[in-house]
Amino acid sequence: MAEKIQAIRGMNDILPEESHLWEFFEDTVRGWLRAYGYRAIRTPILEKTDLFVRSIGAVTDIVEKEMYTFVDELNGESLALRPEGTASCVRAAVEHNLLYAGPQRLCYWGPMFRHERPQKGRYRQFHQVGVEALDFAGPDIDAEHILMCARLWRQLGIDGIELELNTLGSSEARARYRARLIKYLERHHDALDADSQRRLHTNPLRVLDSKNPAMQTLIAEAPRLADDLDETSLRHFEDLQLMLHAAGVSFSINPRLVRGLDYYNATVFEWTTDRLGAQGTVCAGGRYDGLIEQIGGKSAPACGFAMGVERLLALLRDEAVAVARVRPDAYLVHQGEAADRFAERVAERLRDSGVSVVLHCGGGSFKSQMKKADASGARFAVIIGDDEAQAQQVTVKPLREAAQQVRAAVEEALDLIKEN
Repeated sequence: MAEKIQAIRGMNDILPEESHLWEFFEDTVRGWLRAYGYRAIRTPILEKTDLFVRSIGAVTDIVEKEMYTFVDELNGESLALRPEGTASCVRAAVEHNLLYAGPQRLCYWGPMFRHERPQKGRYRQFHQVGVEALDFAGPDIDAEHILMCARLWRQLGIDGIELELNTLGSSEARARYRARLIKYLERHHDALDADSQRRLHTNPLRVLDSKNPAMQTLIAEAPRLADDLDETSLRHFEDLQLMLHAAGVSFSINPRLVRGLDYYNATVFEWTTDRLGAQGTVCAGGRYDGLIEQIGGKSAPACGFAMGVERLLALLRDEAVAVARVRPDAYLVHQGEAADRFAERVAERLRDSGVSVVLHCGGGSFKSQMKKADASGARFAVIIGDDEAQAQQVTVKPLREAAQQVRAAVEEALDLIKEN
């Protein structure tokens, strides 16, 4: 016997018993996105590595440690499996001149890839739903994104997700703050862990995001970005807060929230929970007003967010949200040469009228087939023997209620199934 081949560690199969929860989530999300006027965009899983180096940042963990990259032997290009969706969405918008038609509300969903240590809520292939609003400048679109998330949590029936907000200000403000922060961290160089020492001069704001318990006092006493913020950024942030208060959305200000991607500016936010251990962020986003120009387009403001599907599904399971498994309307049981031929035509006629049907395959006695019909979860068994086939009729047996079975013509049987 050949050795079994297993899935790559951290890249998981979604089995039929789990798929109904995914389908519930995906159906809910599609309706939610339509309600806000977002249109789907589908981008390739593979992109040029430079897209992510240029957008996410060369000295981020994603680019330095986590991206799956390889050199295409045909043309020598470095390619990468996408680690996130914003850069690809913006690249597509620039490449296809979408903004010539005006501001765009775009959305996407699908697999992303990062070479991380697999654990609950953190996988090497994971799925995201992303929303991007391109060429919108005001805080009203920031507020819309946050209100969208709050509505989705209600629709999914998930409680206990809290919102944290911050503002990173303009690039000029961050440059001033970066200089002050580096001076502070240099004075405490020996207290920094190895990762923070490495980031000290390349990406010092990420030091503030360290989860190392030994560094928390040092981080708490670091200079505050708020002291360097420009008036425009402060007004934008204050207006956003007023909008959220007016809409009844609770939040807390986290001055250490910086996000892990270089393209963010101004508003940043995270939705977090304490029920998933270390992987507590289920949705995050903010503004990235410089990214469109950085990728080669004409300068335009933008903002967006992405949510981790696996983490939200873990919360759905914890909440024991009632999600019905998809079950067929009817299971078609048949035995006999004439019955087998007739059963195929009956199944197709039922499907033509919108009835979902599982046609039994593989033979077997009526008794064994009826057991499978019951196990399928179908509401009805449609039974065809040679007698029914000769009369061009079927027997309809209710499986989920105490009612008599009925023998009838196919069209009458169809009405009976659809009425119940």
